[in-house]
Amino acid sequence: MKSYVYFRFRIAFLYNAGRYATGTAHPITAPKIRGIESLINPLTALLGLFSHDVGIDLGTANTLVMVKGRGIVIDEPSVVAIDRQTKKILAIGAEAKRMVGRTPANIVAIRPLRDGVISDFEVTERMLQYFIRSVHERFGFGIPRPRVVVGIPSGVTEVEKRAVHDAALNAGARAAFLIEEPMAAAIGAGLPIMEPNGCMIVDIGGGTTEVAVIALGGVVVSTSIRTAGDEMDQEIMAYARQVHNMLIGERTAEEIKMEAGSAYPLDEEGTVEIRGRDLATGLPKSVEVSTVEIRDALSGSINAVIDAVRSTIEVTPPELVADLMYRGIALAGGGAMLRGLDRRLAQETRFPVYVAEDPLLCVVKGTGEVLEEAKMLQKVQSALATRKPPR
Repeated sequence: MKSYVYFRFRIAFLYNAGRYATGTAHPITAPKIRGIESLINPLTALLGLFSHDVGIDLGTANTLVMVKGRGIVIDEPSVVAIDRQTKKILAIGAEAKRMVGRTPANIVAIRPLRDGVISDFEVTERMLQYFIRSVHERFGFGIPRPRVVVGIPSGVTEVEKRAVHDAALNAGARAAFLIEEPMAAAIGAGLPIMEPNGCMIVDIGGGTTEVAVIALGGVVVSTSIRTAGDEMDQEIMAYARQVHNMLIGERTAEEIKMEAGSAYPLDEEGTVEIRGRDLATGLPKSVEVSTVEIRDALSGSINAVIDAVRSTIEVTPPELVADLMYRGIALAGGGAMLRGLDRRLAQETRFPVYVAEDPLLCVVKGTGEVLEEAKMLQKVQSALATRKPPR
């Protein structure tokens, strides 16, 4: 009996020691010695040999997963369908998004992340576990213990960092690393972040807009606001309710934004049909609105993004401002695809502005590139550990 208890104690001790040694016991601690994992926690190290390291863009609207050496393998909405009574998860990703607004009373389709941070820890953990297992089942190994790099907004608190880190560990990661989303987006957009010259990235996602000036592998100035794609959808819903007295859903508002949304006058203005429910009669109703009306409806969110960019430029060191006048401002994220946003920002800031190649994929590409380069990962981790969240 004594030998059995001693054996259990040794196993528990070695497991916890392995977590501390590999940096998994603290959200912003990187491994100091590469070989110590295999010495202290041999089971985790053995499973790690058969696992695929992954970079995750855990977004409010979409979650993307990039596997080291294989590229982007998952791009699905961050939506989970749950049975209200049994709390059982029925669908995750694209299948769950198709249920939004169409579920019976006992099923609810939720988004476990709001404004770039976790609002439902347990559901987020299950969603991450599903994505990590999907990657490893696809490539032929069923017990994943990968290293995971997750992108987080630059303005999150230590509690919110801990929530993301713990969710990744509980989902099966043997080591979890956090990287600020503007840094990941800059890396994925191909900006020279390690040079002494400054570069600027504006990452407009679903829940947050991240603005950052980067030089020498670190964030010099950053601003994070919780106004982005979701807020634009809400403005379109509010416009339909106030102007046309009709009710439309989030999914319809998103489709209208993608089809007719703009931030700058278009060469050829068009119209789009809005279908919903008349608030007065309760009957179906459809109206035709112009792209000019949709642009006016989105003006509040667009102005908030412009103000965030201008306030960041105002506190940027003058030497870096000179660099930005030459290099310009790169736009990333789904919001960068809003028509005319680059021209509007260029007009307001007097800087050259351009949309990065594959703006939706910039953050996840950045997490994947960081996995490939240990020195860059260590640099980003150190920067995240010592910097305070922006005001």
